[in-house]
Amino acid sequence: MNLPNLITVFRILLIPVLVILLLYGHFSGALGVFALAAVTDSLDGLIARLTNQQTRLGTYLDPMADKLLLISAFITLSLLQMIPAWITIVLVSRDLILIFGTMMMHMIHGRFEITPSWLGKCTTATQLFYVLAVLVFMTMNRDSPVLQPVLLLTVLLTIVSGLHYILRAIRTQNNHGF
Repeated sequence: MNLPNLITVFRILLIPVLVILLLYGHFSGALGVFALAAVTDSLDGLIARLTNQQTRLGTYLDPMADKLLLISAFITLSLLQMIPAWITIVLVSRDLILIFGTMMMHMIHGRFEITPSWLGKCTTATQLFYVLAVLVFMTMNRDSPVLQPVLLLTVLLTIVSGLHYILRAIRTQNNHGF
């Protein structure tokens, strides 16, 4: 296993630490762990590209690590009533629809892959930023009106990118005569 994949595995291992810190009210620790996880998200890809260490495992592991981190953070923050539950429902529903659709296409048609899009990457970055902002304000023990526009942008990008991935999959299916 190469260094970028090890960094990704490290990010996955940070998830239970994040959840435990949040559940026990250690918000500044949770902020630090989440910030570290967010940095490793960029770091593993950068190292893989710069050192030509991109692997098939990494192409699956990295987005899975992102999804696990974000879904865990959103669910935990919703349970703590720090973010609205409806945004978690939107985010988790989108991801489940995309995962289920990809699995179905793979089962029906054999090898079927949807590569990350620029819009999908922007969505992930916005979701990471939203959670990071929530954690910052939790650490300061304050509410902020700044979070509302970020929340709305996060929801908008989550929905639009989900639809974009669905349209790409349909187009790919139609182009290959599935």
